[in-house]
Amino acid sequence: MINDILDDAKQRMAKTVEATKTQMAKVRTGRAHPSLLNTIMVPYYGAPTPLNQVANVGTEDSRTLTVQVFDATMIQAVEKAIMTSDLGLNPMSAGTLIRIPLPPLTEERRRDFIKIVRQEAENGRIAVRNIRRDANGDIKSLEKEKEISEDDSRRGEDQVQKETDAHIKEIDAILATKESELMEV
Repeated sequence: MINDILDDAKQRMAKTVEATKTQMAKVRTGRAHPSLLNTIMVPYYGAPTPLNQVANVGTEDSRTLTVQVFDATMIQAVEKAIMTSDLGLNPMSAGTLIRIPLPPLTEERRRDFIKIVRQEAENGRIAVRNIRRDANGDIKSLEKEKEISEDDSRRGEDQVQKETDAHIKEIDAILATKESELMEV
């Protein structure tokens, strides 16, 4: 029973770390990277569709993204979706190819991005701690119902804490990497 609780907590914590990575990937560094546009949704025949399903996203150089739309009638919709996104990008269409130049980041903008990234990391840590709290609560309820002994309960809580520490360390490592990318000029 404790193993089931631990496995569930591990899986949920791993998903939280992945979600934190995804959130941090949205924050752009100085370099062009196709994953920057992963969160953009384009209206495709009335249904919101991820950009990477209606177009091929690539990099032309370190400061320019290219979007090759599969259906030529979708070019306007893709451009509009990129412009209205919160990324602050201005696409330029050249036939069937859309070029998106990334403006250089100012020092002030970099600091703003670092604040955003730190907040995302803190949200990830909070989520991991909430999962720990849930798992410890489940273990305590098993102990109260006399399904496990007090020693088993303590061991289970220790294992949950070790998992929590490991996942928070992962989030901290992701944060440190992202901060160093942001401060690169």
